[in-house]
Amino acid sequence: MITRIKASWAKFVEKHPAIAQFIVFTVLSTGMTVLQFIMMPVIKWIFGMTPLVDASFQVLPVGTNFDGSTYFLFDYAGGGLPEGGGGLAYFLAVQITLAIAQVINFFAQRNITFKSNSSPWVAAGWYTAAYIVISFGAAALQGLYKAPVYELLISTWGLGASGEALADVITMLINAIISFWVFFPIFKVIFKREPDLDDGATGAAPHVEIGSALR
Repeated sequence: MITRIKASWAKFVEKHPAIAQFIVFTVLSTGMTVLQFIMMPVIKWIFGMTPLVDASFQVLPVGTNFDGSTYFLFDYAGGGLPEGGGGLAYFLAVQITLAIAQVINFFAQRNITFKSNSSPWVAAGWYTAAYIVISFGAAALQGLYKAPVYELLISTWGLGASGEALADVITMLINAIISFWVFFPIFKVIFKREPDLDDGATGAAPHVEIGSALR
């Protein structure tokens, strides 16, 4: 059964390499999203027991809100949600979760999806730059939906802790969707597959072991 599935998949990859690549990318990205769903509440809970919850982290003012208050690119006012913004504790929980997931995603996508054999250091540099840009964009977008979502689920609907957990999931899901659609074309550029000398000599299809690491 497994052998037949592998054979069928190999034929599909041969006939539709681009589609197969996108499918693998989607599967791995979904796995990273699930990982974030698991890590985010745990890390947030850990930081939630520290004074960092009451330490405001509001940096990079870029305009004003509808009520005239300052709009910060990273807006994590001190105090628990929804009255506050979760403070530095919430910021660190989000960023640490994303960072861990993206490091794992880098190696998984490079070795499994794109089977890249180009310089990992060059790819890592471009990947880091893209991650920073996307993080700033996601942070700007979060300033629009974060407070209303938490207020709706925790207070308006009266879900309390369950509403906060659900809002965490929604936040991570939005970040994952942004990353999904932005990173795929970036990966196509930075994760190149150069023909191996052995491949050229023998005519064999290029192959990279799934467990390979930095070269």
